[in-house]
Amino acid sequence: PKYLAMLPLFDALSPDELCEVAAGSTLRRLARGEVVFRAGDPCNEFFVIVTGHVKLFMLAPSGQEKVVELMGAGQSFGEAIMFTDQPYFLNSQALTDSLLLGVSKQAVIAEIVRDHRFALRMLGGMSRKMHGLVRDVETYALHSGRQRVVRYLLGDQAPGNHAAAELRTVSLPASKATISSRLSLTPEYFSRVLHELEAQGLIAIDGRDIRILDARRLADHEAQAQGSPFNAGLDAEKPLAHRI
Repeated sequence: PKYLAMLPLFDALSPDELCEVAAGSTLRRLARGEVVFRAGDPCNEFFVIVTGHVKLFMLAPSGQEKVVELMGAGQSFGEAIMFTDQPYFLNSQALTDSLLLGVSKQAVIAEIVRDHRFALRMLGGMSRKMHGLVRDVETYALHSGRQRVVRYLLGDQAPGNHAAAELRTVSLPASKATISSRLSLTPEYFSRVLHELEAQGLIAIDGRDIRILDARRLADHEAQAQGSPFNAGLDAEKPLAHRI
């Protein structure tokens, strides 16, 4: 119950209700690299990340990997497919030592029957994920590779919301190869863009920690990026696109 109470999806439940959901839940401690589930496994539960990071990915017949999503503490995954009675169609793996909460389908349905507001919260979460996927499609189709990298560093904040000379540090939750796969870029292109931004005095790279020296300048740089999204940015990704 104490882990459930910390998560947005369950924070409106009473102590008794938390205990009921907890009775149908399990805690899983995973070491870095450990598999949560594989494509084709039966989907009888969804997962909430209590601590750590997890990646969702697909594998091509050649064995090459395409990262679909990188997720951290407080985020959930698997709930949409759970209601289709279909197996998982993605793979999931812990990127770091992680603690996951697996919530069974039976516990979720029981809570939905008891309180329709819980269903609305689940629908709200799935709706936000759907909008996120639409934004991903827009980004891949309409923005250059450089713009994708800058937007990833700036996060979801609107460009106009960045304060002048604002300093922040972005800690990459995974290797640059994994991040570049998430952005549909080659690792070489991703690294090249980072070093170009560093040479321009916009960021400072320290291993996986990337310090944004001036968020406003970086946002302005992204807005003023020249060139068609269908030339340099996508050309750099052709090797990855052909592998998947």
